[in-house]
Amino acid sequence: MQSYAIKELNDHMGNEGKGPHCPKIISLVPSITELLFNLELQDQIIGVTKFCVHPKELTKSIPKIGGTKNFKFDVIDELTPDLIIGNKEENYKEGIELLQTKYSLLLTDIKSIPEAIEMIRDIGAITGRARRAQSIIDKINNGLESLHKREAKRVLYLIWRKPYMAVGGDTYINNVLETLGLKNVLKEVPRYPELSLEEINELKPDLILLSSEPFPFKEKHKRELERVSALSNIHLVDGEMFSWYGSRIIQALSYFNSLQF
Repeated sequence: MQSYAIKELNDHMGNEGKGPHCPKIISLVPSITELLFNLELQDQIIGVTKFCVHPKELTKSIPKIGGTKNFKFDVIDELTPDLIIGNKEENYKEGIELLQTKYSLLLTDIKSIPEAIEMIRDIGAITGRARRAQSIIDKINNGLESLHKREAKRVLYLIWRKPYMAVGGDTYINNVLETLGLKNVLKEVPRYPELSLEEINELKPDLILLSSEPFPFKEKHKRELERVSALSNIHLVDGEMFSWYGSRIIQALSYFNSLQF
């Protein structure tokens, strides 16, 4: 799945990344949609996915081009975008490759907070919002400096139930956990492995975090896991704060400091 380097993308678009030359943007990624609004590009966003819910009052009126893994190509074609922004992990290979044959597409692949910062800078440059992007980056860096490092507990971060699925080492969430000072018990395992209850117990994590997305873990699921496992230090967390890699990082860093575990 090919992705454009920034210079290649600008050359392909026939400009030097100035906002007025790409007035129509489609975002295929919820966290990037929020970033585009925070870059003050609301007048240029012509399409988003049904999962792009922030900022709620602004995204609800924008045409929906399907989900993150099932695009409505007829809707996209009618919108005639100048730029589409996607993500290698959140979107699906076949859909991205088809769009790349017809449109200028920036495909992101974010595995760490430093990579997220570079993405924010790049999108700011492409859209003519470099100063606004730098303001967001400065706030992220200030938040990182104020971040409370935690005791180096061994943590298991669960994202799905039936079967249980957790976060491996080559993921953005893993980097967030490490930034907090935590140690992912599955750091040496790629992507998002499935786990049985027996395997969870064998890992013997000091701490289990139950994410609110993609599976919406609730208090009843926390109690269930406490009841059927040998583990008790289990906490519900806001998945957007751990997995959204755009301007949401600013809010996430404050959220992390408020967590009690």
